[in-house]
Amino acid sequence: MKKPLQLSAEERAFFYHVYKAGLASPFSDDRIALEGKIAGASKAPKSKRIERAIRQVKTHIDSLERSGPIDFNRYGGEDRHLVRAGLLFDFFYDFRVQFDQLIQDQIAAGDTPLKVSFADDALERLQRRGFTHEDALRYFALSYQLRRAYFFLYRTLVGRSPCMKKLRQDLWHNVFTHNIELYDRYLWNQMEDFSTLLLGETGTGKGTAAMAIGRSGFIPFNPDGNVFVESFTRSFVSLNLSQFPDTLVESELFGHKKGAFTGAVKDHRGVFDHCSPFGAILLDEIGELSIPIQIKLLQVLQDRKFAPVGSHQEGRFEGRVIAATNRSLKEIHTRKIFRDDFYYRLCSDIITVPPLRQRIREDAGEMDDLLGFTVKRMVGRASPELVTMVREVIDSRLGADYSWPGNVRELEQCVRRVILKREYVGRQTDTSSQSVPQLLNAGIENGSIDAHRLVTGYCFHLYERFGTYEEVARRTGLDRRTVKKYVQEWAARIAVGESLA
Repeated sequence: MKKPLQLSAEERAFFYHVYKAGLASPFSDDRIALEGKIAGASKAPKSKRIERAIRQVKTHIDSLERSGPIDFNRYGGEDRHLVRAGLLFDFFYDFRVQFDQLIQDQIAAGDTPLKVSFADDALERLQRRGFTHEDALRYFALSYQLRRAYFFLYRTLVGRSPCMKKLRQDLWHNVFTHNIELYDRYLWNQMEDFSTLLLGETGTGKGTAAMAIGRSGFIPFNPDGNVFVESFTRSFVSLNLSQFPDTLVESELFGHKKGAFTGAVKDHRGVFDHCSPFGAILLDEIGELSIPIQIKLLQVLQDRKFAPVGSHQEGRFEGRVIAATNRSLKEIHTRKIFRDDFYYRLCSDIITVPPLRQRIREDAGEMDDLLGFTVKRMVGRASPELVTMVREVIDSRLGADYSWPGNVRELEQCVRRVILKREYVGRQTDTSSQSVPQLLNAGIENGSIDAHRLVTGYCFHLYERFGTYEEVARRTGLDRRTVKKYVQEWAARIAVGESLA
């Protein structure tokens, strides 16, 4: 029996970084740091850093192959695990361009799975390097899943702000858990019981986040047909529950049989019947669901069995459940929006999609990212000219303090309006009925009030409450003349109807 091969101390340290990088989310700071260590260029731009890391891994693998064809099973102990990680890293990045092209071709083709032209080469590579046929099939499918998740999270949820970076990382963990090694060992085909509750204001992009999860599930590969067993384009279905009265919600969820009720002129399949075992179903606006429907839906979520209205024949759904609502977590609990048992069945993971005003407040460049993305999607190609035109209108008509109450959905309509008419006035908030403390608090929360307005507003509030400039001066530490000036300044703004927040 041959003695197991061993890595040198330098090789062991290198492949340990490769192993850790393979476990980290591509949207995390840890991944960036590890890529820098592998590349030997921590401060290089992202694209150059990754390409250099790929070359370094290949160089180290080539070095190992000088002693013969590489097979991770020839190594002993921890070295076997590290070499295996390096081979998977090399495999993933060698085929990433083909995977990305397959994703785009599949989007264009729709629901019929496409033949995978590079599958034979990919599977042969894995088996030649020590993977069993079964493991090669799984890692080929896992690589495709990883590329799909990155594709949809990176390309559809744009933005450089910290809150958007956190959102992409939260969604990545929702698909692969916090440790992809544990996912690989235990959960790649067991995720159906992990439900998700998406929170966020109307128009923030909860549906886009849900679709990214739904299209990123594990889909097995069928080597006989040379196809993945299902197209990811049919792995996500959505139902907006607020569109239907209680009398029809059951039918939309579970389906109905012909004659089950007045108007049921033919059999109808509900969304649970359409749900893919490799995808997810989005129950949008679930905060509007009545308690009786919650009870019926709870039973289905627990047993994963359902029967169409008017039928005793049960069906089973196997995909994941994603629920979304524009109600806050505080409102859900204080107003008892959900039954407790229903809530706890939905909340394996809770993810908040941030409002646009927070994104812009955290990084002003977020607006440029979104405008570029929106314009390109509307006209089919990048257009700096249109982006500049829209940005000029936003800056001149709305200003930096506009709160974007309709969030990303409003921004999309703003872009359309500017392209059509070169104008946009936004949704103006009536502040006449708001108290001064409300206005000041709103300005503080939005980050839209400067120090001068904060002080003048506070002086005016104290003057309204205590009635004298002297008392305001005593409480603020300002002199009387300054207090009077500030109070009169705020009052003048009210008189002319100027925005105060």
